Amino acid sequence: MATFYELHPDTPQQRRVEQIIKDLKDGAVMLYPTDTVYAIGCDLSVKSAVEKVRQIKQLSNDKPLTFLCSSLSNIASYAIVSDSGYRIIKRLIPGPYTFVLPATKLVPRLVMSPKRKTTGIRVPDNQVCLSLLETLGNPIISTSAHITSDAEGMAPIKIEAVTGKAELFDCLENLVDIIVDDGSDPGYQVSTILDLTGQQPNLIRQGLGVETLTALIGSRE
Repeated sequence: MATFYELHPDTPQQRRVEQIIKDLKDGAVMLYPTDTVYAIGCDLSVKSAVEKVRQIKQLSNDKPLTFLCSSLSNIASYAIVSDSGYRIIKRLIPGPYTFVLPATKLVPRLVMSPKRKTTGIRVPDNQVCLSLLETLGNPIISTSAHITSDAEGMAPIKIEAVTGKAELFDCLENLVDIIVDDGSDPGYQVSTILDLTGQQPNLIRQGLGVETLTALIGSRE
């Protein structure tokens, strides 16, 4: 049974944030709100927790995991960013965008794409996420709370059919260790994914904010 934490969406209570961080450092996996969908995540640096996230989502090790960073300078520690990529990211963060970038040695192999050595990084426009990131001091894994089966591979849990937050929490409270509630309802629009590993930006997935992104890319051509 997961531990519930209620946080104010604009001014998260620091004492509760610090307790969540303690749990994350001890290997906890949490369900938490972002600026797109509710996500499942953990401390990037805790291998056992990353493995548990993969188990919950039934993801093989060749499927990369996205993680959240607190700022552009934080991104630069975990990814190689070109000058043109830097300018694009600076214009779009914080926001609902995932950037695919070449990973640095700080990114665990269990997280990155094993073949391409790339990683997906976001800087969310969500104060709860940013407070957790700043207090933890490490990136936080962020994979959408869409699950095809439970931990034992039994009956499907169809998150896309969930009509409200209470039902979402009920579906996942026995799979995660922490549930963070900021009062928001779960969203269903995913982030827009932009590949910045090549000479030109490549739109991989259209999601929230795609109009702003395409206008920005178009203005550079």
